[in-house]
Amino acid sequence: MATRPYIGSCPPDGRANFRAENSEKPMLQKSSTSPIISVSGLSKTYENGFQALKSVDLEIRESEILALLGPNGAGKTTMISIICGLANPTTGSVTVGGHDIKRDFRAARSLIGLVPQELHTESFESVWATVNFSRGLFGKPPNAKLVEQILRDLTLWEKKDSKVFELSGGMKRRLMIAKALSHEPRILFLDEPTAGVDVELRKDMWQLIHKLRETGVTVILTTHYIEEAEEMADRIGVINNGEMLLIEEKSELMRKLGRKQLTLELREPVDTLPEALGRYDLEVANNGQTLIYTYDTSAARTGITSLLADLNRSGIAVRDLETRSSSLEDIFVSLVRDRS
Repeated sequence: MATRPYIGSCPPDGRANFRAENSEKPMLQKSSTSPIISVSGLSKTYENGFQALKSVDLEIRESEILALLGPNGAGKTTMISIICGLANPTTGSVTVGGHDIKRDFRAARSLIGLVPQELHTESFESVWATVNFSRGLFGKPPNAKLVEQILRDLTLWEKKDSKVFELSGGMKRRLMIAKALSHEPRILFLDEPTAGVDVELRKDMWQLIHKLRETGVTVILTTHYIEEAEEMADRIGVINNGEMLLIEEKSELMRKLGRKQLTLELREPVDTLPEALGRYDLEVANNGQTLIYTYDTSAARTGITSLLADLNRSGIAVRDLETRSSSLEDIFVSLVRDRS
């Protein structure tokens, strides 16, 4: 029987027929206070001269959910592929749980589960056989109870006897996650995990990912769904043109870079603004019926009180007002635009 291709988790040495010499989880060489993944000076230049990564430094904490945001071609998948041993770096170093991905690749890769963007599985195998086969690639003994729980958590249990080709696109995506979890990894990479998945199932996956984090699994996800990062992540990393623009606690990022808008609906439209209002950099919208004031929430003074007073002195009556905070999407778009 021909050896089946392995896709779904990072095989310890890149070969489909590998059997681990020791089925126990490899010991982390560093204390729990050390980053579980450390990336230093990582770069990748292809033969055609394209530089996909440019000296990236990154530390990922144990048991956190880190979201990597970036446009297509930003370098997200390249970085994940290098950490998982699917691509070689041009320069730099990576350690996983204290294990260097080159010198101690088997121990490093056995800690990682990967759900890639593209869906590749053995179409004529059953769901049950596919997940158990993935577990066996790491030398793990059969564990029907564990596999059943994984399939139930991913709402695939009713499909356990179905052939892979019979599954919908969303179910195949969940099957890839089941394969990646089958050998009980300490780290889970999710590269666009909810692509092609409907809203209800996407929320189910969010719940599963939070549950994994509670059990100590570190989750790194790339996503184009900004609300996914905003809902799930502890920290946000933004990468563009192969450079890590920032990595920040989500709440701190939104505090530092987020801005608010005060929208003022006027009783009567204005054609031009009085000179006294020039210092507020107001935007006039809706044919003069609306004024928009953008301010920094972290500033000592927002200027709202003085603005309202100056409006009153200028004889401009306000009918209604509302405030709106910047979303993570606003911040992301601004960062990428400014650094492009």
